[in-house]
Amino acid sequence: MATFLYRLGRRAFRRRGLVALLWVAILVGAGVAASTAPAPPEDSFSMPGTESQKAFDLLDERFPAASAEGATARVVIRAPEGDKISDPAGKAKVEELVTALGNGPQVASVDDPFEANAVSQDGTTAYASVTYKVNSMELTDQARESLTAATDDARSDGFTVETGGDAVMAEQEMGGTAELIGIGVAAVVLLLTFGSLVAAGMPLLSAIIGVGIGISAIGALGSTLELSATTSTLAMMIGLAVAIDYALFIVSRYRAEIAEGRTPEEAAGRAVGTAGSAVVFAGLTVIVALAGLAVVNIPILTKMGLAAAATVAIAVLIALTMTPALLGFAGRKALSRKDRKAAAGQRAVSDKPKLGTRWARFVLRRPVTVLLTAVIGLGAVAVPAASMELGLPDEGSSAPDTTQRKAYDMLSESFGAGFNGPLMVTVDTRGADDAKAAVETVGKEITGLGEAAAVTPANFNEQGDTALLTVVPKTGPSDAATEELVKDIRSLTGDIKSDTGATMLVTGMTAMTIDFSQTLDDALVPYLALVVGLAFLLLMLVFRSVLVPLKAALGFLLSVAAALGAVVAVFQWGWLADVFGVDQPGPIMSMMPIFMIGVVFGLAMDYEVFLVTRMREAYVHGSSAAESVVTGFTHGGRVVAAAAIIMISVFSGFIMENDDMIKMMGFGLAIAVLFDAFVVRMAIVPAVLALLGTKAWWLPKWLDRVLPNVDVEGEKLHKELGDTSGPAQPTREPETAGV
Repeated sequence: MATFLYRLGRRAFRRRGLVALLWVAILVGAGVAASTAPAPPEDSFSMPGTESQKAFDLLDERFPAASAEGATARVVIRAPEGDKISDPAGKAKVEELVTALGNGPQVASVDDPFEANAVSQDGTTAYASVTYKVNSMELTDQARESLTAATDDARSDGFTVETGGDAVMAEQEMGGTAELIGIGVAAVVLLLTFGSLVAAGMPLLSAIIGVGIGISAIGALGSTLELSATTSTLAMMIGLAVAIDYALFIVSRYRAEIAEGRTPEEAAGRAVGTAGSAVVFAGLTVIVALAGLAVVNIPILTKMGLAAAATVAIAVLIALTMTPALLGFAGRKALSRKDRKAAAGQRAVSDKPKLGTRWARFVLRRPVTVLLTAVIGLGAVAVPAASMELGLPDEGSSAPDTTQRKAYDMLSESFGAGFNGPLMVTVDTRGADDAKAAVETVGKEITGLGEAAAVTPANFNEQGDTALLTVVPKTGPSDAATEELVKDIRSLTGDIKSDTGATMLVTGMTAMTIDFSQTLDDALVPYLALVVGLAFLLLMLVFRSVLVPLKAALGFLLSVAAALGAVVAVFQWGWLADVFGVDQPGPIMSMMPIFMIGVVFGLAMDYEVFLVTRMREAYVHGSSAAESVVTGFTHGGRVVAAAAIIMISVFSGFIMENDDMIKMMGFGLAIAVLFDAFVVRMAIVPAVLALLGTKAWWLPKWLDRVLPNVDVEGEKLHKELGDTSGPAQPTREPETAGV
C-alpha cells in the first residue's frame, strides 16, 4: 500500500493543477445540486419491528385522517387568579382566542375547549387544539406569526396563554457560527504548530473542500433519501474534524521529509506513502464504526452513520490527492522561515529534546505510576455513567422560560402529570366475534390495573374494525411508574387475544421512548462486537501485533466510559449547566450513547494509528521497543496533540447550537477526544508499551503467515527507494531510565 500511495502522492504533486481543478469542479457541481434540491425533511423516528411502530402503522392504515402528518399546536389559557375560565369573561376570552386561531393561514381545525371537554376540574385552565393542513416543515411564516399574534392578543386582563406543539415558532439557529468557531481555533492551532501561514492553510482548505462536497451531496440527496438537517450537521461536525487532522498529518510528514533533504516532489510522495497509509486505515476504522450503526436497525441512526461515513471517505480521498497537490503549489513555503533557513544551512537546528521526547522518557521511567493515575482518574470520571437515564426529548425538557415549557407545566398542574404523555392503545378487532365487547374488555382490564388516571371511551374507525383508546397515566412521561404502566398494559395482550380474539398494541411518545431505549440496549452488544471486531482486525493488519490492538480497544472503553460519565454529570445532573448552556437537565437522549460510541471509537483509533504507526515504523527499522516509543512521540506527539486540540475545538463549537442532540453530541465528542488523546494515547499507551517491551509487537507465526502485509510502516517502500538497513533485528532492551 505504501508504494502505491507514494506513487499517487507524486502523481498528484506533478499534476496539481488538474487535481485541484477536478475537486473544485466536484465541489461546485455538488453545491449547485444542493441549491436546487428540495428542503430536507424534519427528523422522524421509526423503529421497524417494535410494538410502537406496529401500532403507528396500523393507525396510518385504519385511521388515515387521524394519522395525518399535519402540524399541531396546543394553546393553554388560564384565568386570572381567583377567577374561572367558565365565567362569562373567561368564556368570551376563549371564544375570541378560538376564532383568532381558526382564522390563521393553513389551519385545518380548532377544537373549542368547552365542546372538547378540555377544561380542568378546578375550572381555571383550558386548552384549544389547533391542527394544520401541512406538516411543521411546510408551515409558512404567516401561519406561525398568526399563531403567535393570536396568543399575544389573548394575554390581556390577567389571562395567561402559552403554546406547545410542533407548530410553535422555531427558535433561530446559529447559522454556521459553530463551524466558524471550530475553523478559527483550528487555524490558530495549525499556525502555532507549523509556524507557516501556507502550511496552516492547506489542511483548512482541504477540509473545507472535502466537507463542502460531503454536505452538499447530503443536501442534494436529502429529500430523496430522507436525510434531515441533523444528519448533515453531524456529518459536518465529524467530517470537518477528521479532514483537518488527515491533511495535518500528511503536511507534517512532508515537512519532516523536506527537513531530511528530500526534494519537494519526493517529500510529497513519501508523506503520502507513509502518513497516507495511516490516514487510510484510520479513515477505514472511522467508516466501519459509523457504518456499523446500521446494525441497530433504527433508520435515523443508520442515515446519520452512513452520511457521516461518506463524508469521512471523501476526507480521506481529499487528503491523499488534494493535499499533495496543494503541497505542489506551496513547495518549500510549507516550511516555516526558521526551518527554511536551517535547511539552507544558514541556521543551526536546535538539538534540545522536544516536549514529546521528554514526556515519553518520563513515562518510560515511571510507567506504573502513570498508568495507575490515568486509569483511576478516568474511572472516577466514569462513575456518573452508572446512573445514566435514557429518554427522548419532549417539551418538558425545554428551557423554563420558553412558551412550550410553560404550556407543558400548566397542563401538568391542571390536568395531571400524565396528561403530557398519554398512551395510545389500538385494538384490532378483525379477529374478534364482538368488536365492541372486545374493546370494552380492554378498557376494563386497563382500568383494573389501578395505575391509570383515566381511560377515555373508545373511538372506532369508519369500518368499525379498529378502536383507539387514550390512557392517561398518573405520573409524568419520564417517570419510572409510567414505564411500568406500559409494561403492565402490554402484559395483558396475551389474555385479551385468547379471550376476545382482538389484538392490542400500545404506542404513544412514552411507549415509543421505552421501545427506542430497548432497541438500543439490545443492539449495543452486537454493535460493539461488530465494530470492535472489525477494527481489531484492521489494527492487526496495521501493527502486526495482537496486544497493541487489544490495548487500543481497552483504552477506548475507558475513554468512552469517562465521556459518558461527564455527559451525565452535565446534562442529566446539571453540573456546570450554566457554563455549557444546558437550560434544563434531564434524561440523556436515547440515541446519543450508541452514536457517540461509534464516533469516538473511530476517532480513538485515529490517534492510535497515527501515534503507534510511527513507533512501529521505528521498531521495524531497527530501534528497540523503548526507543521506538520515544521516536513515535518525538515525531508524532506534537502533531497528535495539535490534531486533538483541533477536533476538540470543532466539536466544542457545536455546544452552542440550539438543537439539544447536537449540543450534547458536541460536548460528548469533545470531552471524549480530550480523554482519549491526552490521557489514553499520551499516557496509557506509552506506559503499557513500556511494561510490555518487545512483547507488544508479538504475533503468532501462523497468524503472521496468514495476515497480508499491507506495509503501513513503509518497509517495502524504503527498500524500493534504497534507504533502509532492513528489518529490525533482535536487540537488547536498554534500561528504561536511560532512554
